[in-house]
Amino acid sequence: MLRNKSVVSINDIGDDELSEIFKAAENMEKSLKSGKPLELMKGKIMATFFYEPSTRTRLSFESAMQRLGGSVISVPEAKSSSVAKGETLADTVRMAEGYSDIIVIRHPMEGAARLASRFTSKPIVNAGDGSGQHPTQTVLDLYTIRKELGGISGKTVTIVGDLRYGRTVHSLVLALSRFNARVNLVAPPILKMPDHVVSMLPADFKLNVTENLSEVLPETDVLYVTRIQKERFSDPNEYQSVIGSYKINSETVSAMKEKSIIMHPLPRVDEISPDVDSSPKAAYFRQANNGVPVRMAIISLILG
Repeated sequence: MLRNKSVVSINDIGDDELSEIFKAAENMEKSLKSGKPLELMKGKIMATFFYEPSTRTRLSFESAMQRLGGSVISVPEAKSSSVAKGETLADTVRMAEGYSDIIVIRHPMEGAARLASRFTSKPIVNAGDGSGQHPTQTVLDLYTIRKELGGISGKTVTIVGDLRYGRTVHSLVLALSRFNARVNLVAPPILKMPDHVVSMLPADFKLNVTENLSEVLPETDVLYVTRIQKERFSDPNEYQSVIGSYKINSETVSAMKEKSIIMHPLPRVDEISPDVDSSPKAAYFRQANNGVPVRMAIISLILG
C-alpha cells in the first residue's frame, strides 16, 4: 500500500499501512538475526541529503538500504553540494530523480520535505524537517512501545522536555491519538506543544498538559524524554531560562511503575543521567536499534 508513496508526515501513513510496516519490520528483524543476506532491493539506489547533523537517522537509513541489498549515494552536508552555489531544493531533487529510486531528506526548514515531494516523481522520505515532523522516528517509536509493552492501546505516555521544537514528539502525539492511549505533555510554558499540533488532535483524545512531572510519573507506562534543543533558540536568554528543567535520574526511575520504560529519540545531553542506563527501564538504546528493521520495512514497502 505504501508503494511509490512519499512519507513526509505521519499522517501520510494510514492505519493499515502502519500495521503492514510493523509486520514487515518483525520479519526484517528475523532476517537480520538469521544472518542471511537479503537482496530485496538489489539494483535499487537511495539518495540521502542530510542538510542538518544526524547520526542515528542517517546511519540507520543507509544501513537499512545496504542490508536490503541496495546501494546508497549521499551528500553529507549542504556546503559540499550545489546548494552552496545557490541551487534550489527543487532543482536538487529533480537532479536526484535521475540518479536514484528513493530520496531521503533531512533539512533545517520546516516543510522542506513536502516542498521537495512536489518536484519529483520519486518517493521522498522526510528524515526530519526543522521543527516540523520526523515520521519514520515515530514509526520506530510505536514499534518499540509495542515490542516492549505488548501494545499501545490503553497505555499512558508521558512526553517531557522540548515539546515546542521537538519534531519527533509532534509526529508522535499525532500518531498516539490514533490509538486508545493517554498522553501527558510535560514542559515549561515556553516549550509547550505548538497550538497547530494540538489543534489536529481529536476532541476526545485523553490529553493532559502540566509542568509537573512527578504528579504524572506514577501512572506513566512510557516516559518519552526529549532534549532541549539549544540550536533552535533565537534568544540565548530564553534557552538559559529552561535548560535543565527536567532531569531523569535513579530517583525518577524508582518513582515509575514496575513495567514502565524510558524512551528518548537521542542524542541526549544531560537530561538523562548515565546511571539510568543500566536500568531495565532504559529502552532508548533498544529503541535506536529498532531504527534499522523499521526503515528496512519502510524502504522495501515503498519500492517493493
